[in-house]
Amino acid sequence: MQKQRSGTPRKPAFPISDTLRYYLTNFNRENRLPVSYNDLEQFSAAAALYDDDDQDTLWKTVIYDHVLIAKISDGLKRVYAIIKAGGDLSVIQHLYVDRIDYCEFGNSKPFRIRIVNSRNDNQDYFYVKKADASRIYGLELEHLLSPNRMHFITDRDTLIEEHIVGLPGDMFIDSWLDNKQLKAIRIAKELIKFNERCFVRLLGDMRPYNFIVDITPDFEGTQIRIRAMDFDQQSYDGRKNFYLPQFFKENNPLVGFCVSHIDADTAHQYQSEEQHLIARRMKTSKLRIKGLLESMSKDTLAPIENVHQLRQELAHHYKDDDFLKGQTMGGLVRQSLQRIYESKGV
Repeated sequence: MQKQRSGTPRKPAFPISDTLRYYLTNFNRENRLPVSYNDLEQFSAAAALYDDDDQDTLWKTVIYDHVLIAKISDGLKRVYAIIKAGGDLSVIQHLYVDRIDYCEFGNSKPFRIRIVNSRNDNQDYFYVKKADASRIYGLELEHLLSPNRMHFITDRDTLIEEHIVGLPGDMFIDSWLDNKQLKAIRIAKELIKFNERCFVRLLGDMRPYNFIVDITPDFEGTQIRIRAMDFDQQSYDGRKNFYLPQFFKENNPLVGFCVSHIDADTAHQYQSEEQHLIARRMKTSKLRIKGLLESMSKDTLAPIENVHQLRQELAHHYKDDDFLKGQTMGGLVRQSLQRIYESKGV
């Protein structure tokens, strides 16, 4: 989080438009909630949260007065039931809110809710954030175009996100990248595919602390999946390379790792495989993708100068002047995805 604080400048939040709200309602992403972001802002005190090594995490544990905390705790358990069990309140009988943390340095100034099962002390987390159209588009594109399912809901200006389990990318680089129990080729392949997914749908700022590595034991070795966990920089920046994780200096160890294990022809093969998968996912969710991109193309998600810069760089990169017609970031995303869909012959 310290790195994140000094990394990308804070991006302004963009309101949820009527067209996006219609999409969210139509596809069951909008739900009336018993607790809002504004409710959580009413804390009366906060204390710095330190990790096991006594380092400041830049999160603060917040405290509420005794009247408000009872209402908030009950509401948060109900929110947990909505996001985890479709609103079935029977799942929360043995749950309690153990801690509410707040981070003022993130773009969305999130609250992190720690839920604990009193029967077995098992813990889980979810996040309450200010709703931002960029982030919501990023979450939904991830849900539709990647191998990962994203569980989130909105209510007016509040966004609820499920916790994404995995090892933060910077921790993976420091402690796991050279682990002999992991197959180097599988790591490199997933890095290339992740890089391609980000670029095709224009998800920016994938420095190591903005993605996680999911390590899953399998009957033959261990499987690796890399997935984004921060969607603030969906289609905002004007620089093409901002959407390619390979160009961030923080990712240099990963780039070097890929170069040492995979040649250019194999890398192109993995890129093509990922493009085929994206095109296939677009086909299976055709109406939903169409509705999302229509809304996104109408919304303002970046300054117009960013749009003009990015469309020029994408047109040059792809040698495709159709990008020059793009008037919004959403329009550029749609053109990028349309190229994939048509070129792969789905």
